[in-house]
Amino acid sequence: MSDSRGPERDLSGNAIEEILREHGAESVLRGWCRDGVEEVASAIQSLADDVDVLLTTGGTGLAPRDHTPEATLRVVDRLAPGLAEFLRMNGANETPFSWLSRGVAGIRGRTLILNLPGSVNGAASGTRALVPLISHIVEQLRGGGQHDAND
Repeated sequence: MSDSRGPERDLSGNAIEEILREHGAESVLRGWCRDGVEEVASAIQSLADDVDVLLTTGGTGLAPRDHTPEATLRVVDRLAPGLAEFLRMNGANETPFSWLSRGVAGIRGRTLILNLPGSVNGAASGTRALVPLISHIVEQLRGGGQHDAND
């Protein structure tokens, strides 16, 4: 899901979809919404209950119109702060601007919601970093993948 660039110019969404499909994603749903906390929260809420993983792009920076983290916080039930920090750390290997991201990660029901940067490189880099984790996360959210206390 992207913000103000518009669906016809969603280059970061294109990059994310390409990477996910290269790694076996069977279906990728895409959405778009205008900037604004209410608009983004509504879009996230309308999609989140129908997917395993929802990746947003854009609106994570320091600009006045960047409100994706606030919108995400309105709709998640639980936070997954380690994933947001992982994305910032991974991105910092390529650019120090990664540390300016205010993106969050959280769970709504059985759906993981992650905020990715709006730049094509940032969104692609974050998606590539997440790919090895996604199957395990989805398994856990579905109730599996629990570790025995003796492991």
